[in-house]
Order: sequence, then C-alpha cells, then structure tokens
Amino acid sequence: MAGKPPLPHEYLPEVPSFTVESDDITDGGRLPHEHVFNDWGFDGGNKSPHLRWSGFPAETKSFAVTCFDPDAPTGSGFWHWVLFDIPADVTELPTGAGTEDAKVGVHARSDFGVKAYGGAAPPPGDPHRYVFTVHALDVETLGLDSDTMPAVVGFNITAHTLARASIVVEYGS
Repeated sequence: MAGKPPLPHEYLPEVPSFTVESDDITDGGRLPHEHVFNDWGFDGGNKSPHLRWSGFPAETKSFAVTCFDPDAPTGSGFWHWVLFDIPADVTELPTGAGTEDAKVGVHARSDFGVKAYGGAAPPPGDPHRYVFTVHALDVETLGLDSDTMPAVVGFNITAHTLARASIVVEYGS
C-alpha cells in the first residue's frame, strides 16, 4: 500500500512506553485467524487476543485497551476495540475477553456497532495494520459510558495517558 496512513499515536503527545506482550499475537506478525471477524464473508473466530502488560508508571490509576485499523478505507480509520476503565490491578486480559459481557472495564461501541471486540475484516487488497494498544491512565474512570463514540473515548484516553504500549499486526485477504 503506497503512502500508508500514519499509525494512530504518531501525532499524539509523546509519552513513555512500557511492555505489552501476548500469547496470541506478535508485533510485526500476521493476525491469526482466531482474531479475524466472523461476518461480512469472513469466517474467523472473532476473539480478542490475550494481552499482558508490565512496567507502566506507578501512578497509573486505570487502563484502556484499543484496537485501531489506520488503513481502513474510511478517511478516519476503523475502531475494532475500545475497552476502558480497567482497574489498575488488572494487568492481563485472556483470549476472548473482549465480549459484550466482559467482566472487566467498559466497552464503547466499536465501528462495527457492537460493544465488544470486532476482528479484522479488510477489503481485498493490501494487508491492513491492526494496532493493539494498552494505555496507562491517570484517572480511575474516564466518566464515560458504553454509548460514547470511540473517537470521544480516544480523546479522553489521550488527555489522561501517562504511558502507552502497542503491538502492531497485519491481516489481509
């Protein structure tokens, strides 16, 4: 893809990083089929990947987890997962934690229109990048509800970010 759009954090204020790891995905790797959407002609498992993080600032009061596709042909990217108000003592999400009945945090509606993780579903062509980010925040709650649009949640996440860490994977048909 010539002239790929910037990654979502390239124009945000610089903040420290920490470690995010996964048993399911590898930075720079291909998104496994288990984490691909299961609709619109895709037959993936539609499960959010396992994520584990450490080394974040001691003053962290909560976390948010996002998955964003900057390559979606929308002019504004595509939010696949927006989970916020994760308590500071939670430092790992198991595979499949991104369901509508999630036991931790608050899901905002993704660009699929559901309050859950939605896997990769790019149109035919060049692979898309999927940026899984854990944000360490300086507040216990963003004061938002699950009907808040992803871009508004993202704005509030950015305003309260102490540090962030990402894993970027690709998927294409």
